[in-house]
Amino acid sequence: MSLPDAPRISVAMSIYNGEQFLAPAIESILAQTFGDFELLALDDGSTDATPSLLRDYAARDPRVRPIIRENRGLIASLNQMLQEARAPIIARMDADDICLPERFERQYAFLMANPAFAVVGAQADDMDEEGNHTPCFGPMHPTTFEDFLATIDSGAHLMCHPVAMFRRDVVLAVGGYHAAFRHCEDLDLWLRLASVTKLCSLPDKLIHYRHYAGQVSSRHATEQQTGAAIARLAYHERLAGRPDPTEHLDRLPPIDGLDMLFGREGISRQVREKVALGLRYSKAGMRDSGFDLLLRHVADGGNRDGLWRTVARLVRFGEPMRAMRLAAALATT
Repeated sequence: MSLPDAPRISVAMSIYNGEQFLAPAIESILAQTFGDFELLALDDGSTDATPSLLRDYAARDPRVRPIIRENRGLIASLNQMLQEARAPIIARMDADDICLPERFERQYAFLMANPAFAVVGAQADDMDEEGNHTPCFGPMHPTTFEDFLATIDSGAHLMCHPVAMFRRDVVLAVGGYHAAFRHCEDLDLWLRLASVTKLCSLPDKLIHYRHYAGQVSSRHATEQQTGAAIARLAYHERLAGRPDPTEHLDRLPPIDGLDMLFGREGISRQVREKVALGLRYSKAGMRDSGFDLLLRHVADGGNRDGLWRTVARLVRFGEPMRAMRLAAALATT
């Protein structure tokens, strides 16, 4: 099979030590009914068999373009693939998920028929580490731009990143992925794009999305939730016609520094409360620095609704000492 000079889609897949799930992820790309693509498979300094797997696939299918280099992190990898892509349309993909065969065909057709939209996602069918399908109880990702805008402040997920397809030039025009929003770089990007273009998701389930203990959302729950809260604040600054204070940051400040960053009092406390209460149901969050945020929230006299239930939840999470500390804080403040 020979490649055209410029494929219509560039698939952007960053991999770090992904050999466990990599083969079925790549196979699902190569099996797409829409075949005019290149697969940019960037190995971000893996220490497992990922590089050799990528070279094997490249030898079998010229659409696979391996990029093997040292570790620089996901955001640097995504921005590098944006620069190296030869196609005007980018399809995101993670190395642990599986695309349905008609994913590219349906999303590409939508973008061609709807020039006002620069980003289209799809619904996800959840699966566990072994590939068994699991129930999904959350709401659908918004299927119209109006619903997308209405969902921003609800805290619900706006779009599933590994099944997003977007116009490369529009994403580059807003600066690509911002380094400060590590672990929530997609949310920040969607919110910046919402000011200049339209976004939505198809109602179809076009990806099997894998959930397991080692993924980013499980390992960095508190940092992810904190970044998401700040991204929404920055969105409202732009909406109000004020400068975005996060625009040129390489790293977000600690929560206590947000009053200074946004130039007014109360922002730090607002974010701390939102993140602390949002993490009450997260085992990972209650086992990392999210628990300290919750204690600080209680000490500051914040909203305590449901926090005695959180004490019981901590016991179920296997954290009896933290349950006792929270109970003591609730009883004495």
